[in-house]
Amino acid sequence: MKELSLHILDIVMNSVRAEASKLGVSIIENVNEDILSIIITDNGFGMDEKMVESVLDPFTTTRTTRKVGLGIPLFKANAEGCNGDFTITSELNTGTTVTAKFQLSNIDRPILGDIASVITMIFCSHTDIEVSFIYTKDSNPYSISTSQIKNELNGVSMQDLEVKSLIEDIINSELNELKIID
Repeated sequence: MKELSLHILDIVMNSVRAEASKLGVSIIENVNEDILSIIITDNGFGMDEKMVESVLDPFTTTRTTRKVGLGIPLFKANAEGCNGDFTITSELNTGTTVTAKFQLSNIDRPILGDIASVITMIFCSHTDIEVSFIYTKDSNPYSISTSQIKNELNGVSMQDLEVKSLIEDIINSELNELKIID
């Protein structure tokens, strides 16, 4: 995948299939340490040690619609190809954490992409899941969650087109304030 935001979406969809009710997406851009970290956590089914090892194999998937699962192996390859690392920790019936770290200045690092659109899509498509998003640039964090949005909407659906547009505008505005990468 050419954009990190699409890797995030892929991992989030794995969390949705694992029936997570809580999901967290954190992006940490540390210019001084030259590191970009992406951390995705969920409280879904989780995996045993054997399954964690096997999801790194592109010929392993739990989906019945195809015989390969390239998302996680490609995410791992992108991180490692950019002087970074990749880990998955998981516990059955507890959840999973996926962490990818990239050398921020690495010329081969995929662009972040349209993170505001991806986060908005996650928020508005899975309204039954409590989702939090945190972007930290150096020591300046920005956070937003579906519970915050729902409190402000006072019963208006997050799937309303005007609401979706507003959420995306708010996230874009805040990320522009932080002067994030890409």
